[in-house]
Amino acid sequence: MNLNNRGWNFFGAFICYQLIITALYFQYVDGLEPCPLCIFQRVMVVALGAILLLNAIHNPSIHSWANRIYQILALLPAIGGIIVAGRHVYLQHLPEDEVPACGAPLETLMDVLPFTQVIQTVLSGDGECAKVSWNFLGLSMPEWMLVIFIIATLVIGFRLVRSFQKPKPF
Repeated sequence: MNLNNRGWNFFGAFICYQLIITALYFQYVDGLEPCPLCIFQRVMVVALGAILLLNAIHNPSIHSWANRIYQILALLPAIGGIIVAGRHVYLQHLPEDEVPACGAPLETLMDVLPFTQVIQTVLSGDGECAKVSWNFLGLSMPEWMLVIFIIATLVIGFRLVRSFQKPKPF
């Protein structure tokens, strides 16, 4: 299947949309409350989807600087997602005696602390983030998200490298 630049970007934005719909389903239908790291992963998915959607709507040539800038911007939430999901997976694999104590809810942190300290606190994780409440094919939600963010980073990176290659004459 040979998708053009616009097609790839719409496809990626659609996958991000589906990931958010799935997360909302698990939250509001299945009753799985997201931990702070889950919420940050959602933010990364929304940011990635928004950048891909903007690139699709703008539809610059694959070899243009505008497309390269979009690809670089898309790499930021994709790599950020790897960091957040990786931290989440790390916490889930800690022995029980090493799991940090549960902290305050994200809303409370946002009310009390400056934003940079909220990010630092959330990324340090807590016991709530270490709990595995869902599993599919042996992987927890954060593990699936880590796989998805790695794939997204590889695809975006490949597309960025490809944008610097000279177009083949017809």
